[in-house]
Amino acid sequence: MQSLSVNWFIEGSVDFERKKYQLLAYLKHINQHFNKTKLYPDLTDLIFHYNNLLRFKENKSAIQKAFPQRLTSADLEALKLTYAQMVKDDSLMQEIEQIISYSLNKIDPTIKEGKEIYDFVESRIKIEPIGVIPLYPYHGYLLLRNGDERDTQVFEYQVTIFENKDEKYRGINTTYITSFERNFIYTPEAIRKELIHSRRQVPNPAVYHVETDITFPFEQTLLPLAKRSLVKHISTAA
Repeated sequence: MQSLSVNWFIEGSVDFERKKYQLLAYLKHINQHFNKTKLYPDLTDLIFHYNNLLRFKENKSAIQKAFPQRLTSADLEALKLTYAQMVKDDSLMQEIEQIISYSLNKIDPTIKEGKEIYDFVESRIKIEPIGVIPLYPYHGYLLLRNGDERDTQVFEYQVTIFENKDEKYRGINTTYITSFERNFIYTPEAIRKELIHSRRQVPNPAVYHVETDITFPFEQTLLPLAKRSLVKHISTAA
C-alpha cells in the first residue's frame, strides 16, 4: 500500500505544493481500493493520519500526545527537535498550517466514503448462533460464508477484554482452521459437530455462522468486518 510516514507533513522540504501532490497521490491510491470495496488497512491508516493532523493543529506544543500510537522514542526526539526549530520561523509554521488545513479538508470526505462502504458491508452481514451457546461465548468458532463463494471458511476465535481506568475494550483474535465445501452435507450444524468431534481442545465451543448475500474482498473487507460484527454481537448478547 502506498503510505504516508507519521510526520509526512513536516519532514523534508515543507512546501505546500509538494505536500499537496504527495497527499493527493496517497488519496488516489486509497480511492482505487475503496472503489473495489477494499477497506483495510487503508481506512485505519486514513483515520490515523487525520487524527494526527487534527491533534497537531489543536495543540502543536503537545508533540507526544499528538502522535501516541506509532512514534518510537527516536522518532519523538527527532520530532521535538524539528518542532523547536519550526516554532522560531513564523512563515514556516504558516506553511505547515496551510498543509494541515488542506489535508484535513481532503481526507475528511475520503473517510466518510470509507465509512459509507463500511456501513453498507456491515448491513449485509448476517450472524446466527449454531447450537447451544455456552455461558462463556468468548471462545469458539466462526463459520464464514462470503456471498456466492463455494467454501465456508472456519476460524477459531477468542475475544479478549482489556480495560483502562475509564473504559472496557473488546478485541478478537482469529486463527484459520479449515474450510468446507458449501453443500447439503456440510450445513453449519454439521460443521459444528465435525469441529467438536475433531478438535477436543475446545470441548464446549460457541459457534457462530456469519454470511453475506454479496461477495466482498475477503481479507481487506469481509474478514475484518465479520470479526468486528461478531464482537459486537457477543457483547450485546452476553
